[in-house]
Amino acid sequence: MTEQDSRKYPYATVSRRSLLQSTTALLSVPLVAKATAAFGQEKLAGSGEVVVHSYGGSFTETLRKNVFDPFSQATGIRVVDVTADLAEPQIKAMNQSKRVDWDVAFISAGNYPELQEAGTFMPIDYSLWNDEALKGVPDSARLTHAVLAFQSTTLLVYDKRAFPKGGPKSWADFWNVKEFPGPRGIDGITGYRPMSFALSADGVAYKDIWPLTEDKIDQALKKLDEIKPHITKWWMAGGEPIQLLMNGEYVMTSAPDGRAITAIKQGAPIQMVWDGAAIGGVYWSVLKGGPNSANAQKFMAYVNRAEIAAGFTQTGFPSPNINQLKYLAAYLPPLLSINPENVSPENVAKAFKFDTPWYAAKRPDGKTNGEHIQERWLAWRAR
Repeated sequence: MTEQDSRKYPYATVSRRSLLQSTTALLSVPLVAKATAAFGQEKLAGSGEVVVHSYGGSFTETLRKNVFDPFSQATGIRVVDVTADLAEPQIKAMNQSKRVDWDVAFISAGNYPELQEAGTFMPIDYSLWNDEALKGVPDSARLTHAVLAFQSTTLLVYDKRAFPKGGPKSWADFWNVKEFPGPRGIDGITGYRPMSFALSADGVAYKDIWPLTEDKIDQALKKLDEIKPHITKWWMAGGEPIQLLMNGEYVMTSAPDGRAITAIKQGAPIQMVWDGAAIGGVYWSVLKGGPNSANAQKFMAYVNRAEIAAGFTQTGFPSPNINQLKYLAAYLPPLLSINPENVSPENVAKAFKFDTPWYAAKRPDGKTNGEHIQERWLAWRAR
């Protein structure tokens, strides 16, 4: 890892305090960015295509409307979108086969260090960025080989129809099936989130959840034994939990905040609970060996421009460029993704952030802490 990457690694330092001070909210009705030839002229004009990974569903639909199509109109470069809930397995497979078919991908903060050290990404060409983007996207979000795309929070969400007199307010309530009966859902993709929720339910202070040492893993899995019979489905894709909630297959579930925000904007009767929310980061990356690297660099410069950042924010996952404020109408302030330095002090106190350096660190057996956690998780799930 380069010195710059190491220094800028703590993604959670991105500040959006001025965002809340400047507006009473972040999200608005769907915004269509003004895409003109002049907007992408000179450095960003081009031809051909760029293959961009996204997560599918409403997330990709919003990106296509507010980011991909405007980019194509402005630059002459066509966006081919590919969808996968997790990009990392496909990226590893492409690298092993020495055939990289994608150009741009979302990479979770937990997986970034290993892939970066393996030489998976190209350095970001910041010379293509305009001044507004360079000043609006904080230094801490601009790594040598990646740019913070958004900060995601996985939190407890419940169906208000199931609890007309008031629903759960914490993960302890999620475990309380007597007072809050009904089928539940939890993320089955990565073990560290269910484990952290279990520790929260078991009374561990948020500041003490990380690192997930062996004794905490044992404690978490023991607590998860209690709720396992009430989990009707371990969801495996970001769009699943809200859909299952609205279909009545869950009365409560963990879910990504952006997916919940999108549903609430559409009138869904659901409630987000910030107590015990888990904060993580996701980066944009340009894949080394991709078929359209030059166009990928232009895409990265474009998506971080203030007006396009505002379009990205319509996914429910706010882009870090604070200069997008002028393009956003004041709306839905309580539903913002949390940022530990800013946003909402009352929400920050209820949340905990992902410990990326520890998660990526190697153990004596050569595996990362993250790999060990996942092995313990999959073994527990298989019981």
